[in-house]
Amino acid sequence: MAGVKPKKALGQHFLTDLGVAERIASTLDAYAGTPVLEVGPGMGVLSQFLLERHAASDVTLAEIDSESVEWLHTHLPQPQPRIVEGDFLEMDLDALFPGDRPFCVIGNYPYNISSQIFFRVLDYKDRVVCCSGMLQREVAERLAAKPGTKARGILSVLLQAWYTVEYLFTVSEHVFNPPPKVKSGVVRLTRNDVISLGCDEKLFKTVVKTTFGQRRKTLRNSIRPMLPQGCSLPEDEIYNLRPEQLSVEQFVELTRRLEALRKNVLK
Repeated sequence: MAGVKPKKALGQHFLTDLGVAERIASTLDAYAGTPVLEVGPGMGVLSQFLLERHAASDVTLAEIDSESVEWLHTHLPQPQPRIVEGDFLEMDLDALFPGDRPFCVIGNYPYNISSQIFFRVLDYKDRVVCCSGMLQREVAERLAAKPGTKARGILSVLLQAWYTVEYLFTVSEHVFNPPPKVKSGVVRLTRNDVISLGCDEKLFKTVVKTTFGQRRKTLRNSIRPMLPQGCSLPEDEIYNLRPEQLSVEQFVELTRRLEALRKNVLK
């Protein structure tokens, strides 16, 4: 696979540094024997190292570009992994991986849909035990951002509720063809032991999205429209904070308080 001439398709910049590709593949070394789904393999630069570490029968490549699919079928060594042509964002992953067996997701993710990919992973949080890969550095930093940092956002909280998120290393723009205008970052999400948040999870998502949608406002002002009519918030320091200052646990507590206020009104 060395010497592959990458191409650009659908907003993707193809990795040419095999050392970086091998480092990314190694992020799943703890999951030998677990099925692996690579998103957007392109010309297989990352795929070759996955196949060195995992049985071909455990590797699935999801590629939307038909020319890349044809190239993979022609150039990947035997035995070949399963190669599925289609859009990862629309795939029925339960059908692709039937049963309750967990699986991992990895990729050199297209910059233009990387956030959507991680929202998709959240949809399958009960199945996806690890998700790693490369994306735009600013987005990667956002996923791993801690409370109190400007980079913290919606995905930071929603992912960290269910995963331990690690920012692993930065990748220079000069190891891609064509070179992007920004650096990349490699992250790894490892499923934590949380089974339930202990609150209304749909409301939790709404609270997170609503408050970050008005991130310059304090929580007292941003969640006011979510309160039952005639209901006001008590005096408490948490309502004077802005969303990026809150931990996952504080967002859970905020959701519980909102639930309680709504239930009291219904009594």
